Amino acid sequence: MEEFVNYILQFGNLNKQQTDFIVSKAKTLELHKEDYFSEAGKIPKQVGFLLEGVVRFCYYNNKGEEITQYFIDENNFVSDQQRFEAQVVASEYIQAVTDSKLLVFSKKDWDEIGNTIVGWDAITGLILKNCLLKTIERRSPLVSEDATTRYLSFIEHFPGLVNCIPLSHIASYIGITQQSLSRIRKNIR
Repeated sequence: MEEFVNYILQFGNLNKQQTDFIVSKAKTLELHKEDYFSEAGKIPKQVGFLLEGVVRFCYYNNKGEEITQYFIDENNFVSDQQRFEAQVVASEYIQAVTDSKLLVFSKKDWDEIGNTIVGWDAITGLILKNCLLKTIERRSPLVSEDATTRYLSFIEHFPGLVNCIPLSHIASYIGITQQSLSRIRKNIR
């Protein structure tokens, strides 16, 4: 809980009574590796804060290939925020890559926090902006770099993931085949 409170306090001033209220609305959710937090074709039910583990956002392209868009690691929010807020059907999956533990908020509780705490919308707006910036920072170089550089960049951003997630997810994330990734890994050892 402390990590969560410290995280949200980076984006605004809240007193102990307010943070206690927010925490009182949170429930703990444990996901096993490969469990879904949110699924395409369904309305997202909750917002989560990742305490332990790693999740990924993924979708299937028109050829039926699974594409990993990005990874979220510990002490970050996990949400298909726009679709959660609008309560519309998601177009991508949020899946646990490792066993994971999250604090989660239902739509009802999330709205209640927003209706109770003055300035909560501004705080969550800054959190969302921060999450988007992190995603853009991690994704945009992947477009212009060669495959080896993209893999080394992945290792730099997610040093703990390389040996604990399937190579197919990493290959998809950096936009290459699993065979190409195996060659790159062999060449940089």
